[in-house]
Amino acid sequence: MIFSDPASVAVVGASDDPAKWGHWLARGALTGHERRAVHLVNRGGGAVLGRPTVRSLSELDEAPELVVLAVPAAHVPAVVDEALAVGVRGFVGITAGIDDRVIRRIREAGARLLGPNCLGVFDAATSLHLAWGRFQAGSLGVVSQSGQVGLEIAGLAASSGIGVSRFVSVGNQADVTAAEALLELVSHDLTTVVGVYLESFGPGIVAAMSELREAGKPVVLLTVGSSVAAQEAARTHTGALTSSLDVVDAACRKAGALRVPTPASLVDLAAVLTSGVPRGRRVGVVSDSGGQGAIAADLAVANGLQVPSLSVVDGLPAGASKRNPIDLAGAGEQDMANYARAVEVLVRGGEVDAVVLSGYFGSYGEDTPSLEALEVAVAGQICALARRSGVTVVVHSMRDDSAAVRALRAGGVPVQHTIERAVASVGHASRLSGSSPEVATRAATTGPFHPGYLAARELLSFVDFPQAHAVTTTADVEATTLKGPFALKADWLAHKSEHDAVRTNVTNPAAAFEEMRARLGPGTYVLEEMDTREHTVELIIGARHDDSFGPVVLVGAGGVHAELFRDTVVELAPVTPATARDMLGRLVSAPLLEGWRGAPAPDVAALAEVIAQVSQTLAARPDLAEIELNPVRVGPDGVLAVDALVVSGITSAGPALSATVRSEPAVRTAHVSSDPAAGPSEIRSAHPTSF
Repeated sequence: MIFSDPASVAVVGASDDPAKWGHWLARGALTGHERRAVHLVNRGGGAVLGRPTVRSLSELDEAPELVVLAVPAAHVPAVVDEALAVGVRGFVGITAGIDDRVIRRIREAGARLLGPNCLGVFDAATSLHLAWGRFQAGSLGVVSQSGQVGLEIAGLAASSGIGVSRFVSVGNQADVTAAEALLELVSHDLTTVVGVYLESFGPGIVAAMSELREAGKPVVLLTVGSSVAAQEAARTHTGALTSSLDVVDAACRKAGALRVPTPASLVDLAAVLTSGVPRGRRVGVVSDSGGQGAIAADLAVANGLQVPSLSVVDGLPAGASKRNPIDLAGAGEQDMANYARAVEVLVRGGEVDAVVLSGYFGSYGEDTPSLEALEVAVAGQICALARRSGVTVVVHSMRDDSAAVRALRAGGVPVQHTIERAVASVGHASRLSGSSPEVATRAATTGPFHPGYLAARELLSFVDFPQAHAVTTTADVEATTLKGPFALKADWLAHKSEHDAVRTNVTNPAAAFEEMRARLGPGTYVLEEMDTREHTVELIIGARHDDSFGPVVLVGAGGVHAELFRDTVVELAPVTPATARDMLGRLVSAPLLEGWRGAPAPDVAALAEVIAQVSQTLAARPDLAEIELNPVRVGPDGVLAVDALVVSGITSAGPALSATVRSEPAVRTAHVSSDPAAGPSEIRSAHPTSF
């Protein structure tokens, strides 16, 4: 409860100057003075905001539970030492550039630090306001790595009418992590939806988002392409074929969260989700303009929604169209109650999961003040219909603010000023309908890791490979009982094509062996029967350990052109066969797996089993960095992998090259003032992750 409802707080660096952080933090802290003791500390003494100050924490009779550090970095070590000496247990580190030794002292003392380089914390439930800016109380929980992005989200939430329940700027996450901040929202009663902005992802994020979803609190994630997952130094195609957002999106699917591209889209979506998740993708459109209704219908389809035909349309005004979208054809202007009647027809008909009302509604009272009361009353009826039916209702109004717009938002019906934002928010929200992330087992393979193709075949015993054996001499080759044509490979090389270390369609294996050994030197080679089946499709199946999210599995178009086509799908591992089949269905090349142009359909069920087992194996084997099967040839009679690579998780140089590399954001040096109540630019450096 230190960072959500402390019994007492102290703002160190409190100031009477409105341009300084210490002023904003002191003013915010004092809003909760009836709930907790608030102490203002300024080494010059005097009064701040009409309240007496103390020159140091040691002058207080009792140790404050939470201390806000709003002094220049040079003064922080002395403040922290004094605070720990008197028994302080929590710190909010507004200041940037706090020395690692100071952070270590806080941890060693058993205290906690939020930040440093953060914007602060706000909690509407406990009147806690220790952050720059103003917040409107509401239902959106915000956890942000960037203080300024978080503040923008909070401002947009206020404008949209949903407000903020709790705001946590985690800054550099030197101690308190974003995952911890998210977990605190699971039991936070005011929070119904959670918005998150992160630039890097650490352990526990997926689990925290999953817990929030299970608690009925959907998570909306905003990120950029520079997360830790983007730092690829891959040895195999498996890593090279993924991007940062591929893995982030897979994490969202695993956790039942949604990713959006902008702060505005985050708040738009959160506004819809505060009223609940749409039951499905069917949407009904109502407008008093045929053109606006048609535009809304087109956008709905473009956003993955369905605009079904209607069979239950009794109750519409005379002249209104009885198809979807419903065009009131001027009936709304004649009687505004017809807007509510049309919405009622849709929500009670049971044929749609969401309703989009588009057009002029919300503007009548502004243009004709005598109509304002009636319009507000109709808005109330629409809100009541949405609440009683459980059908999601979203309004696009040509007014961005009016009495009716405010009434709709207050009643739980989101309103957007553009139709594209209104429809996009419904489309995003519908992706959660009926989704229930599956839980897959972790089926471990046994045996130690050994390098090479033959060892990989042995380790991955659940995969079928062509008949093969090791050869080291020409005599070994000549003694083979395998049936040609053959493939000949250098066992020890990872990327054989790049080293010209593989020959296919070999009819004279002895000659091919002698030529290859002359170029590559002595060693173990593999003579293998070629897979000559017809109607096969080549794919790549890979799995690796991502530094941010753990094991991931990839499937895509395979063979030597895998990097050319880059047709891949990624999920967090382990996956079930059902999820594996879904992955296959999302490939651009998926039609090839359905029997393209009359060809017999490949055995997709067997292929899905292999994908699942590869994912489960890597998830159960932390000693393995990567597994790759490429190509995997699947035909009507089953699956054969004709090359395999397993990479150890430990090398002499440290972690395997395929693991993602953590890249800490650059910190720019800021000018440090000697004034302990310095202004914003002096307290917090221009760090790229924060305000």
